Amino acid sequence: MFVKVYNQKGEETGKTALPKELFEVSFNSDLVHQVVVSQMGNRRQVSAHTKGRGDVRGGGRKPWRQKGTGRARAGSRRSPIWRGGGITFGPTNERNFKKIIPQKMRRKALFMVLSQKAKDSEIIILDKLKLEKAKTKEAANIVRLIRANKSINQIRNSKAKSSKTKKQESFLIALPKMDENIIRAARNLPKATTILAKDLNCLDILSYKYLMLPKEAIKIIKDTFIK
Repeated sequence: MFVKVYNQKGEETGKTALPKELFEVSFNSDLVHQVVVSQMGNRRQVSAHTKGRGDVRGGGRKPWRQKGTGRARAGSRRSPIWRGGGITFGPTNERNFKKIIPQKMRRKALFMVLSQKAKDSEIIILDKLKLEKAKTKEAANIVRLIRANKSINQIRNSKAKSSKTKKQESFLIALPKMDENIIRAARNLPKATTILAKDLNCLDILSYKYLMLPKEAIKIIKDTFIK
């Protein structure tokens, strides 16, 4: 598969071939869904926590004697039916949402998502990506020029029509290596974020409309995930 290559000014500079083992894999929605759900579960932070009757304060002695008072039997002030007592069946921070997915399945799903992005013309290849200074203004200018490109504009308008979703204009920038200037410059962009090419995954790719790849990153992806 051949795709257009752009420079940082949004100008077309040529074409490049994408590896078919990465960008020409048939899509299986069930596998992709399974992998994405597992990744969402693995990232989930379990913060909701309630106290049971064994966790709340008080209730060390029996409120009143068992018989002879005319009142209902009670063994502890920490009973869930009492005010200030424990919570029954409440959420706890001991829950575990993690799911283990085999590496082959994760990689296969990644190739499917990359292939679908390429098929939908949602992958933007740059000849290089470099900033002299870590300035958000420069990173924003690159994204603006890419968005202003006519062919990309036509793709965006034909795909999204008049919908105004957060995902519509968003960019995921995959870097071939650590570049503090680019990472710091893109940190404040509202609809763009950076990731290392070796750390690409289904969830992050699907969370953004476009995947921006410098040509060097394609080789990194191939060397990392195809063994």
